[in-house]
Amino acid sequence: MANEYEIKKQICDIGKRIYDRNMVAANDGNISVKLNDHEFLCTPTGVSKGFMTPEYICKVDENGNCLQANGNFRPSSEIKMHMRVYKCRPDVGAVVHAHPTFATSFAIAGIPLTQPIMPEAVIALGCVPIAEYGTPSTMEIPDNVEKYLPYYDAVLLESHGALTWSVDLLAAYHKMESVEFYAELLYKSRQLGGPKEFDKEQIQKLYEIRRQMGLPGKHPADMCAELGGQCGGGCHSCTSTKTSEVSSTDIEKIVAEVTKKILTQMK
Repeated sequence: MANEYEIKKQICDIGKRIYDRNMVAANDGNISVKLNDHEFLCTPTGVSKGFMTPEYICKVDENGNCLQANGNFRPSSEIKMHMRVYKCRPDVGAVVHAHPTFATSFAIAGIPLTQPIMPEAVIALGCVPIAEYGTPSTMEIPDNVEKYLPYYDAVLLESHGALTWSVDLLAAYHKMESVEFYAELLYKSRQLGGPKEFDKEQIQKLYEIRRQMGLPGKHPADMCAELGGQCGGGCHSCTSTKTSEVSSTDIEKIVAEVTKKILTQMK
């Protein structure tokens, strides 16, 4: 297992990657890594992610309180969003927030990434819903993101950017890359007259491949399985109707239905 210094170096490397790939501008974005249930490393506020060195990295507790910071560095003001992910998803080891241009454009336009257009996106990423807008640095964003955490590994933040999480930092970063690549392909294919979507049979075959691969995290395939194939719009099979855009209200209904079924089974 990597020591803290090595993890700090990795955070700096990922920060440079998202900066070099035009996923953030100026001091945008933030990254965090879970050390244990009570300690987390995170990027500081007011610093470009492309020019960090290990001494920039801060340490916080599970409530986002600063445990360690050098000089004038202070934890990102968006750490509340990260802490909510860790609280709701014990399997998560790292969180990445960025403003990739294509994905953020979809977030600004209010269009979720739900169209099944390429095998890799369907298998590894799944659908990417939009969490309702919240004022940065407040509890509004974590509160709005929370409802999606049990079912997805990435969300768009309305008029803001994207948030991804996974078992470790590299995997969380790869999720962000995948979200942006998916958004770019979807945008460009729409300029060519609209993408050709997979049908339900093709989607189910891709879901089965994912299950056989035993990939970690949450995915629409899991939601569909929980509801016996009747998730009403929460997976690719249900959104593959050539309209393909699930509203926030639809997602809330889906989550409510899943929660109801789970609570019923627990009785």
